[in-house]
Amino acid sequence: MTAIPHRSSQGRIGRALVGHGQVLVVLGAIIALFIGVSFVNARFLSPANLTTIFSGNAYIAVAAIGMTMVIITGHIDVSVGALIGVLATVAGTLAVAGWPMWLVWLAPLVIGVAVNAAAGWLVAYAHIPSIVLTLGLLSILKGGLIVVTGGEWITDLPPGFFLAQRDVFGLPLPLVVMTVLTLAAAWWMAHFRFGRTIYAVGSNLEAARAIGISVERTTVGVFALHGLFAGISAVLFATQLTTIQSTVPPNLELVIITACVIGGVSILGGVGTVIGAALATIFFATITSAMIFTNVSAYWLRAVIGGLILITVLADVARRRGQA
Repeated sequence: MTAIPHRSSQGRIGRALVGHGQVLVVLGAIIALFIGVSFVNARFLSPANLTTIFSGNAYIAVAAIGMTMVIITGHIDVSVGALIGVLATVAGTLAVAGWPMWLVWLAPLVIGVAVNAAAGWLVAYAHIPSIVLTLGLLSILKGGLIVVTGGEWITDLPPGFFLAQRDVFGLPLPLVVMTVLTLAAAWWMAHFRFGRTIYAVGSNLEAARAIGISVERTTVGVFALHGLFAGISAVLFATQLTTIQSTVPPNLELVIITACVIGGVSILGGVGTVIGAALATIFFATITSAMIFTNVSAYWLRAVIGGLILITVLADVARRRGQA
């Protein structure tokens, strides 16, 4: 494969400002919320609430890592919430059946990679638009989960199953996993060939082909990685609960996609960071908690997030037109 050429100094600076500028905006908004709400209700900064905000939503941030990669390449996956629900059910079912815990935790990862690699192959080689393919996959996963389980909840989970309830060096394990995976993915995408290839494909498909990049293999690889992170997310989601509902978490895929967009990932592809997506996940959790502690109706959350999406997308379109 031909080496990916480095962009001009001005181009690199521009890209850095776009991605990291949005990250700084989201980070500033989180800090402002914490300071402002703590003045209204000091209990907002209680350890229990902070654990809920950061650790309880870590699985969403992990799923957003893979979704970020998918969107940067110019695709989208609206079935990820259903896949996480199915993989969580698989983990719980295997645990109740007495499988070794390492296999219980590994199975969702393997299945997630297999399912999404197949989806990526269909997108890349059968040329099925990702939105159409994943809409179909969403229906299959949702319907199949209800048919197989009958809607029954999974209970009597063994004590060793609850991985997400453990601590590492005094910190909740989901928080550690989220932080390590986000930083590692950000480093990998910035400094390794395949990571840079993801940006190249999303920025200009034909230019990527012209320098020898296999767009098809890149697409399959990105979807497979997305499946891996969905599997990890499913394990964190399943093992933080005492029972597992055999249903798909409502609107989870929309939350994940929204976190990516608000975090600075361009819906048109080619731009974004996993760090921004992770911070946006925490931002949403902070807004939700802030509304509770300030006695604001939770129904306003959708309106606020919808407004943020609209502003972010319009700003991204305006920026791209300015660069044209």
